Amino acid sequence: MTAALLAARAVARGHFRHLALGAASFGLLAGPRSALVLLAGAALLAAGAGTPPRALAILCLALLGGLIAQARLAHLDTSRLAPMLGGGVQTRAILLERLRPGRFDSTALSRLTAGPGRGEKVLLRVGRWVHWTALPVGGEMALDGRLAALGPHDGYQRIRGAHAVFRVRTELPTGRRRAGLSGAVDRVRERMERALELGLPPPQAALLRGMTLGQDEGLDTPTRDDFRASGLTHILAASGQNIVLLAALAVPLLSLLGLGLRARLAVVLGLIALYVPLAGAGPSIQRAGIMGAAGIVAALAGRPASRWYAIGLALFATLLLNPRAAQDPGWQLSFAAVLSMLLLVARLRERLERRGLPRAAAEAVAVTLAATLGTAPLIALHFDRISLASIPANLLAAAAVAPVMWLGMLAGTLGLVWASAASALNAVNAYPLAYLGWIAHASAHLPLASVPVPSPSPAAIVGLYAAAGAFIVVPRLRRPALLVATVGASLFLLAPASAGPRPPRGVRVSFLDVGQGDATLIQDGPHAILVDAGPPDGPILARLAREGVTRLDALVITHAQADHEGGAPAVLHRYPVDLVLDGASGAPVPGHQAVLASASARRARILAPNAGQAIRAGRVELDVMWPQAEPYALHAQEDPNQRAIVAEVRAPGLRMLLPADAESDITAPLDLSSVDVLKVAHHGSADPGLGELLGRLHPRVAVIEVGAHNTYGHPSPQALAALRAVPRVLRTDRDGTIRLTEEGGRLSLQLHS
Repeated sequence: MTAALLAARAVARGHFRHLALGAASFGLLAGPRSALVLLAGAALLAAGAGTPPRALAILCLALLGGLIAQARLAHLDTSRLAPMLGGGVQTRAILLERLRPGRFDSTALSRLTAGPGRGEKVLLRVGRWVHWTALPVGGEMALDGRLAALGPHDGYQRIRGAHAVFRVRTELPTGRRRAGLSGAVDRVRERMERALELGLPPPQAALLRGMTLGQDEGLDTPTRDDFRASGLTHILAASGQNIVLLAALAVPLLSLLGLGLRARLAVVLGLIALYVPLAGAGPSIQRAGIMGAAGIVAALAGRPASRWYAIGLALFATLLLNPRAAQDPGWQLSFAAVLSMLLLVARLRERLERRGLPRAAAEAVAVTLAATLGTAPLIALHFDRISLASIPANLLAAAAVAPVMWLGMLAGTLGLVWASAASALNAVNAYPLAYLGWIAHASAHLPLASVPVPSPSPAAIVGLYAAAGAFIVVPRLRRPALLVATVGASLFLLAPASAGPRPPRGVRVSFLDVGQGDATLIQDGPHAILVDAGPPDGPILARLAREGVTRLDALVITHAQADHEGGAPAVLHRYPVDLVLDGASGAPVPGHQAVLASASARRARILAPNAGQAIRAGRVELDVMWPQAEPYALHAQEDPNQRAIVAEVRAPGLRMLLPADAESDITAPLDLSSVDVLKVAHHGSADPGLGELLGRLHPRVAVIEVGAHNTYGHPSPQALAALRAVPRVLRTDRDGTIRLTEEGGRLSLQLHS
């Protein structure tokens, strides 16, 4: 999109260098993805170049960009780890970033320093039960664990260059550190981090590190959620704002030292080159650093800085370093914000000033409005939410952001040599930091501060930005383009809403609140498996509709009890079902005949369970662990719970055990391994072997499917006591429907009362 805007503006104004950069960037972006799109786009760009020599040059630049992108990705994807995947590994690795705590585990990028994969990046995944030493970035550790392939939802880690996931069992520091220039940067960063913590309580120190160095790992989950809901997350990420404020701080200080213009600009250029790796060298700060450096170089050369040329250079350079950078939401949001500000701020500021607003206030309002409007479609696409509190929160926070960053930069720099000065600056900084924290918290808790929106398709986003770009860039098309943009945006954004809830884009597990009964829905896009359907009078149909279900690959009836199979006839009547795995096969239960009749009427395949069976739906695999295939008549006098299906579910980044009502006397002899999620058996009834089972499974999350105010005393005090060993215990009677979504290698949690 950025390349297209650059090209359109170049054609309109006759700037060949802009068009050349746009063509090369377009080639880097489109080359690895679609040869047809590359050729069509290259031809279109060449047609707008004017003279035949220029057209040929533009065509060659676009095609060359595509070839370079393919070669670059082939190099980045080269790995020697394939033979080691799936097995136990002992190796050494250097920590490349702070361990980032998630809701259920922690992750960090590292680089292997031993073995066949030496030099390759892997994502460390550390469970809560693993003892982890607080290593500094750049520190080396000896690791024992299991190496696994990156899952389908690990796209962000692929962008960052990771080739595999290392599930850590044990970790031991070796005492060695990274050497060379990277090691020097590590040591400077570490000392700056310590300086930014002096005299501040942990919450404010974590906020200051996030704003100054882009390190938000230390923020607790409620604080991070407040900044997200209030639309203030961008101030926690190192971006263009940091570069601008760094230059704005450095230039007058260097002037006081008596340095001339060229010397000042040269020093600022060096500071930018140092700050980018200190701040993590992510896509957003790379873009900002390149744009800032381009402006500095233009000033050193005595030429007026071209903002459009600078952003084109940043686009080209970031894609040249990593052609996958465009897939990163941070990269997309960064460019969208900058482009919208370049296109809209001056216009908005002039209109606000004409209405009597002071220039400083008009500038702040214009910047906030432009950035919000420019990024809103992408935020809806990636996060399915829009913050209505964003504009007022950003306006209220604007006055404190620059002082916090300036004081933080000074404290971090002075702290390298003078700890007392850093502590004094932090004491002053505590006040604007507390103010920002209060703004985020108060804004996030306003009514409708963050509202869910239907996620538009990527095509809708492209169409919306194209229409807006045509309206802004080409003045003659303003009125028609405005009409097209308005109608197109309405159609694209409202169409998903009119279609009702949609299936998830990836893997999602929903423990449905159906009262006193079980109903677990596992989805991968349009594919879905429902394990049990709750009681006969339960809200199973409403729950499935809310999850966007249109059909079921499989309906699993774990056993012949009404609180598990009661809602199955209604489900079979409403939805197409390919397979019914009938855990009550042959059971002499009158109510079960209604299930079989409904399945037969829908021509669903009916299958009896047998340990070792596997059901696949998309990337989800459900493995039957119990029972063995035997005629039900042999167990006619047996408790149905003893024959309940026990299943292990595997999906990208997720392993889960669903034991239905089979308690530990059934599950203890089974060959079970560690899981991420455990559905607690039999609604949390008293089970003497639950503690031992938890010791084998090490679940990060335990879910109890249980009805409020039930007459069975579920969940029992004994079960709740044993479950204290689990980091997170959730219950449908208190938490409502519980959703677990695998995103980028981490599990995210949503509760829906």
